[in-house]
Amino acid sequence: MSEHHPQDEHGADMSTPGAGGDTSGTDTPGAAHHAEAPGASDTAIPELVIISGMSGAGRSTAAKCLEDLGWFVVDNLPPALIPTMVELGARSQGNVARIAVVVDVRGRRFFDNLRESLADLESKNVTRRIVFLESSDEALVRRFESVRRPHPLQGDGRIVDGIAAERELLRELRGDADLVIDTSSLNVHELRAKMDAQFAGEEEPELRATVMSFGFKYGLPVDADLVVDMRFLPNPHWVPELRPFTGLNEEVSNYVFSQPGAKEFLDRYTELLQLIAAGYRREGKRYVTIAVGCTGGKHRSVATSEKLAARLAAQGVETVVVHRDMGRE
Repeated sequence: MSEHHPQDEHGADMSTPGAGGDTSGTDTPGAAHHAEAPGASDTAIPELVIISGMSGAGRSTAAKCLEDLGWFVVDNLPPALIPTMVELGARSQGNVARIAVVVDVRGRRFFDNLRESLADLESKNVTRRIVFLESSDEALVRRFESVRRPHPLQGDGRIVDGIAAERELLRELRGDADLVIDTSSLNVHELRAKMDAQFAGEEEPELRATVMSFGFKYGLPVDADLVVDMRFLPNPHWVPELRPFTGLNEEVSNYVFSQPGAKEFLDRYTELLQLIAAGYRREGKRYVTIAVGCTGGKHRSVATSEKLAARLAAQGVETVVVHRDMGRE
């Protein structure tokens, strides 16, 4: 599988040379996990995390990690709107129990609004934590130069001028941070591991899988992480009484899995996926797309996708089945 260097909100590569990871940056909610105290009312105040820090230090990577852990994540929310966001979460009847907000401080008035919002939250007894992403000047310069993007505060000056200006603006906020993470020598997986250690609790992060059947004659799915080729089995297309049906049909499925090697393949590939899934979790990968192909995406791949998805679901993996090419004939 190929990897891409992770980038911060302004395009700066967060990883060190030779390290790979995901590009992140998100403004959509993940699936919420709730942990309300017994007897909590429908207006329970959500838990709040504010993610800030230096541009290029990995704010978006940290935010993506929290989204994968079930937090409702909002990117670049104006600080003055944070109390409103918390109030809306409190009215959600427990559907938004944890909120993460990514903010960057690019001007004095912006910073003043953030201070006012933090004071407002404190007066309302809102549980909040500030996560500050730090990095050395050398690492930040390298990341911005690698993507050939200017620092958002450098103006007509150099990258180092922008970094110095931002560091000065953020000095007070850094002092108030509950968690400071220096990403100077971290790759994206190591940063995600640190966020997991702080926010995942004792629960192992979940892996979500999409099992997609497809036909090779229509091309490989571009978003596939793993590809399975079922063309080593006889094609039901050449059985006249099975040809009109799809792999969703019980007779077709029975035919496919009565062939030599079919059941053995399913058993062994399921075991292999257990090994792969454990590695994905360690590396911070939360989503995987398994593409199962046959010639036309109608019989063998469909039947195998259904069986494989059922196996994964039985192991506790949140699984979605998609039949990309079924019905294209």
